[in-house]
Amino acid sequence: MLSRTIKGAAAGLAGTAALDLASYADMALRGRSASSAPEQVVEELAKRTGQAIPGEGEERQNRVQALGALAGIGTGVAVGAAAGEFSFVVRRLGPVLGPALLGGAAMAATDYGMKALGVSDPSTWDATSWISDIVPHLAFGLVTWLVLTW
Repeated sequence: MLSRTIKGAAAGLAGTAALDLASYADMALRGRSASSAPEQVVEELAKRTGQAIPGEGEERQNRVQALGALAGIGTGVAVGAAAGEFSFVVRRLGPVLGPALLGGAAMAATDYGMKALGVSDPSTWDATSWISDIVPHLAFGLVTWLVLTW
């Protein structure tokens, strides 16, 4: 049982690398900036929990940025670990539905969290914003599925 969780976590980590690759490629191709949503989520969580993020100025901002990235990695690993526990189902979904489900799960986790915290409302996003969110999450789903079914 633990080995399925560990394999799933590793698959989620590989999927997160694919998500980052797709996101950075999109940024390079379109010349767009990185999303500030992860940092906003960290700031909002710190505010709501009464936890101070140490430092001032640039030092503090660097910590917030790093914590946002680490939260994204944690989400990918957690989705992968959960998928590992259900790898027998994920495998049966096949190479289209399996990656779509895994990518959708990671996307739902991040997008729901942003909405719940009041950081962003996906219902107000335009088509370009949705594509910028969907494509990297599909890359996550595909690579996570491939590692899980390998």
